[in-house]
Amino acid sequence: MINRGRFSLFAHSGQEYSAQAVDLVRNSTVIDMLGLLTLDYRKMWTWQTQPVRFQPSDYQRLKNSGITVFHPAVGYITGDIYAESSKDINGWDLFIAAHPQEFLRIDGPADFAKAKVLGKIGILIGQQNSVHFRTAEDVNNFYSLGQRVSQLTYTGNRIGGGSSDARDSGLTPYGVEIVERMNQVGMAVDISHCGDRTTMEAIEASRKPVLVTHSNCRALVPGSVRCKTDEAIRRMAANGGVIGVTMVRGFVRAGGPATIEHVLDHIDHIVKLAGIEHVGVGSDVDLDGRDVHPARKYDLDGIDYSMKIYDLAEGLVRRKYSARSIELILGGNFERALTDAWTGSSPPAASLPRPE
Repeated sequence: MINRGRFSLFAHSGQEYSAQAVDLVRNSTVIDMLGLLTLDYRKMWTWQTQPVRFQPSDYQRLKNSGITVFHPAVGYITGDIYAESSKDINGWDLFIAAHPQEFLRIDGPADFAKAKVLGKIGILIGQQNSVHFRTAEDVNNFYSLGQRVSQLTYTGNRIGGGSSDARDSGLTPYGVEIVERMNQVGMAVDISHCGDRTTMEAIEASRKPVLVTHSNCRALVPGSVRCKTDEAIRRMAANGGVIGVTMVRGFVRAGGPATIEHVLDHIDHIVKLAGIEHVGVGSDVDLDGRDVHPARKYDLDGIDYSMKIYDLAEGLVRRKYSARSIELILGGNFERALTDAWTGSSPPAASLPRPE
């Protein structure tokens, strides 16, 4: 339905979007660097082990989201993490192989454009904990299985400290070895859950861009150890990295109403700190939100998470970001940083002021 240049895209949602926002989403390679196909892990396991249970309607809903590439990494922190991480990657391979017309595994830079041109959904395989790297050789082994991103710590481990640790002793000598090996093989380093000292030392240790796939700005959420300091964001950007802004309530605002406008405030803050080339999307949520079984409120107010990318694009248009800047935020920045991390052929992007 068209109404004065605004579109109501889908029957289930009465929300209208500007033609500009719709075109930007549909023409961009949208990368959600912590995008979950579903937070119902039992359902996800069923889709992986019994791919026929994944229905055309499930695919269409993902397609309607506007997201081109999902990075659906999970964090295994108990049990046999090596075995669980291996099983996770194998599950994705089985799932993608069963739906080759709908999905494409993202193995290298060319696959971003390939997914977009072919109209497929890209799956970028990563892990939210690197305990499965028992030795540096395991970095090579998991790369050969298809892993392209690894978060160094979920909580503290042999590599370094986690944001929730009482004390962060920093990146260990073994952690330095792992970062160096990840640089060597072309696996991107993710520091989203790292403690402050480990965050800074991992950036210092890496010859390639370091990613913060899903976090926000501590300056706007004081006291949140999972959000990154201004200093960390600047250092990350100076090394060519990108931070993916999340849409989880507790990382968006400390209290009171929390809406898409407050998410946009984090984007504004990062752009002013580090430049337009260093912010992206890492929503850390699926298309249903986290309040399906609400013991605690995780979701933003007034948002349909299945349409979150359109809401974000609309907000960026409203805040007068240029079309090119919005394309960078929606996916271009992460595509560039991942390409650099995987190949090392490009220098870090220069930080530029926010375009008017």
